[in-house]
Amino acid sequence: MSRFVRAAGPRVARLARATAPRLARVTRPKTWQYTAGAATAGLALAAGVVTVAGPWDSTGQRTAERDRAVALGRPGGTDHGRGSGASGTSSGSPRPAPSAGAVLAGLDGTSAPGGIKAAPGDQDLADLLDPLLKDAPGLGGRRAAAVVDLTTGKRLYGLGSDAPLTPASTTKIATAVAALTALGPDHRLTTRTALEADTGEVVLVGGGDPTLTAREDARGLASLRTLAGKTAAALKKRGVREVTLSYDTTLYAGTEMHPIGVNENLARVTALMADEGRTDDSTSGPAPRVPDPAADAARTFAGLLKQHGVTASAPGPSKATGRADTLATVSSPPLAALVERMLTNSDNDLAEALARHTAVATGKPADFDGAGAAVTARLKQLGLPVGGARFHDGSGLDRTDLISPDLLTALLAEAADPARPQLRPVLTGLPVAHFTGTLAGRYTDGAAGLVRAKTGTLTGVNTLAGTVTTPDGRLLGFAFLANDTTDAWAAQSALDGAATTLASETP
Repeated sequence: MSRFVRAAGPRVARLARATAPRLARVTRPKTWQYTAGAATAGLALAAGVVTVAGPWDSTGQRTAERDRAVALGRPGGTDHGRGSGASGTSSGSPRPAPSAGAVLAGLDGTSAPGGIKAAPGDQDLADLLDPLLKDAPGLGGRRAAAVVDLTTGKRLYGLGSDAPLTPASTTKIATAVAALTALGPDHRLTTRTALEADTGEVVLVGGGDPTLTAREDARGLASLRTLAGKTAAALKKRGVREVTLSYDTTLYAGTEMHPIGVNENLARVTALMADEGRTDDSTSGPAPRVPDPAADAARTFAGLLKQHGVTASAPGPSKATGRADTLATVSSPPLAALVERMLTNSDNDLAEALARHTAVATGKPADFDGAGAAVTARLKQLGLPVGGARFHDGSGLDRTDLISPDLLTALLAEAADPARPQLRPVLTGLPVAHFTGTLAGRYTDGAAGLVRAKTGTLTGVNTLAGTVTTPDGRLLGFAFLANDTTDAWAAQSALDGAATTLASETP
């Protein structure tokens, strides 16, 4: 069974055994080998290191949060550099820099003065939250909620917490956990070109990487321009300067069109696309999309080949054979970084891609049904409460998806488990109140920097699930779901108010 349903005493003993001995055996840090911890002045690592993958600086603070804190003029003490060049410090001493608020409390009980205090009783939280959730008129006809202590896994509050409701984009939390457990945090999505020796055909093989970019500044993403340059160089070595170009999208199966139809929130779901098929310069949020992302990416690639002296025919769909020789490859950032991007920006294209990659990795068809089945199977294997859950996509845009607050908080508790460091990007990728992603413009009147949460919004659906740091340093996980809402602004305000209450009150 999941840690979420174990008794607190044995679990705390297991946490003590799971931390220091595991770290002592680490000799080659990977992108996920770190333990999250924070003092009230800023996010820092309690143990291990984080490499350049993901939006981090050398101390583990998210750079977006640091930059936002600088803009707000907040003082802090996170060490962002060492050495004699640091103004106002002696040689080798740390140089303080402005920091974000306490966005991720430590899971080892050391962040707050005197350690993390005992969890409040169920009645204490009920007295605080019932007026905000149970009785709030803005939350529509159906609402459900759960709060857990992420240090012990104990549920502290429930309001119909086992009732599955439409989750909207909080579905992405489940997608993230499933993908990380199926593929691992260091997995990369690879796009390649292959040469069919018998026909001389060059095939652009989609690897299911929606972050593949054709922009001049790739910003650390896989570059279609780099792939074209490498491919042209490999062809010239073979004396080839004119090719028949095809493209292969067979990594995925089934229909490419999401049930919502043509929509600016999501491109057609295909294994080959560049810049998520966006027709503008945006990198997140709604945007017009090209009608056929795969064909558009192949045409762009043909133009890039021409810039390198290789002429390509007008591309058409095909499939690379097992006899084809790989000419060149480009790879995405590690999955840990992709999960953070998906959660922070609520990236629907990336969510659908990661759900399909979960299906591929677990031997299920890489279509909408197979992806949903793969996510369900991974969560069930972890011992999580999947009863009543339904996954019909990876993004939450499908209104027939169903998730309970118990499952969402169990997912957060699993990601907080020191025994599962590969899941930590599920927490660190959550938008930070008034700092990053879909929460950047919310919590202007309170709880800024103290709430991390995935938002979810569809017509008549408002949801929020994430973590909150309490005044005495506890880290709680929460999930608030409201269906049949009629005033989106009122529902959002009510959910934000409940999260702010968790951050500002100590029962």
